[in-house]
Amino acid sequence: MSLPAVSRLLRSALRTQLVPAANLSSKPAKHNITAAEQAVAMTALFVAILGPSGWILAHLEDYKKGH
Repeated sequence: MSLPAVSRLLRSALRTQLVPAANLSSKPAKHNITAAEQAVAMTALFVAILGPSGWILAHLEDYKKGH
């Protein structure tokens, strides 16, 4: 294909990919979350994500040896 044909094909592909704007509206929160609740939630999230990874890294030598 020639360069102008490829350019036209690319432009037509990009032109059809327009996404309509989302209708977003911000409202006050229905339930206020206290700082303590946020701290508990963040701690639980970090433990759930980092706990298993930390366990594996801490016992990496055991896994290398094989039981």
